[in-house]
Amino acid sequence: MQHNIELSFAERLNWLRLIRSENVGPITFFQLLNRFENAGRALEAIPELARNGGRKKPIRIYAKGAAEREMEQVIQYGGQLIGSCEPNYPPLLRHIPDAPPVISLKGHTDLLGKNMLGVVGSRNASAVAQNLTRSLCSKLGNNGLVIASGLARGIDKVAHEASLTTGTVAVVGGGLDVKYPRENADLQAQIENGGCVIAEQPFGTQPQARHFPRRNRIISGMALGILVMEATPKSGSLITARMAAEQGRDVFAVPGSPMDPRAKGTNNLIKNGAILVESDQDILQELSGLKSLPLSEPEQPALPFDRTLSPNEQTLDQARPVLLHLLSPTPIDIDELVRLTEFPPGVVLTILLELELAGRIERHFGNRVSFAS
Repeated sequence: MQHNIELSFAERLNWLRLIRSENVGPITFFQLLNRFENAGRALEAIPELARNGGRKKPIRIYAKGAAEREMEQVIQYGGQLIGSCEPNYPPLLRHIPDAPPVISLKGHTDLLGKNMLGVVGSRNASAVAQNLTRSLCSKLGNNGLVIASGLARGIDKVAHEASLTTGTVAVVGGGLDVKYPRENADLQAQIENGGCVIAEQPFGTQPQARHFPRRNRIISGMALGILVMEATPKSGSLITARMAAEQGRDVFAVPGSPMDPRAKGTNNLIKNGAILVESDQDILQELSGLKSLPLSEPEQPALPFDRTLSPNEQTLDQARPVLLHLLSPTPIDIDELVRLTEFPPGVVLTILLELELAGRIERHFGNRVSFAS
């Protein structure tokens, strides 16, 4: 897919309709786009693909009127909807395997092209961690790094406040217009004016628990690295750190007292290879080499469809029962499925696409799939 191309109004509408349609996630979106060349043709093909995957009732396609209303709501709010191929889209984010095809945003889009550091940590942060976050984010901001975080209580809030004047980006778990948590409503308004707020969910969506890991992959995906300030062993910040590592980003962690459970997660990260941070210089020195590189990465070689060699129906009929036999509720790597079936990658990808649109399988981080729970 080509980058830095402005979408027409009609194509932007089709992109929005496609990603908002039932059972279409980011990876499926890009596979459909790659196979059918544009979102309009992909929308036409979805019903048949879902039927081939075993779906009995019609799949829900996001209506054109609903997409137009959503676009209008975002514009009236003072925001904009941009596709991953467009110039204002965060350049590093578009290269993660499950990049959001469409994001809505409000604020200064120029910040999205600058070097960025994600900062995450405990909602119930200690005073020491809050003070250190404030100091680090202020110094890093003054050294040219934009600070990205998730606008949550605790560490997120402090990170945003400390970088308001130097550049901060907030990724929210709900719709662009939804203020959550309510106590950060004023801060969100300040970031809309002086920084940038990004949302993947539809306008007006109230955030749910399942939205936050998806939000976190955006924070790490936009950034050169992630700084974890304070985290318990079961903290969502550790999920963000894992995503960052799998995306090829640096993971930084501030050590804490072994007596404080809020430090166990960060201390474990350091034990497992995260970069120990005692001052802003630890981060700046580590990122200095990355900052001199162009803000791009090689395309993910994720088993692309070959439009010139579309699988024939006879081969698909042969492969479907083989693939269904291999799948289970336990996630398995798609490369492993290709190896075990001995069918061409395009055949396996087509069948997985059909099954996902039918709602029979779900995708997991790390290019894995399983039967839907």
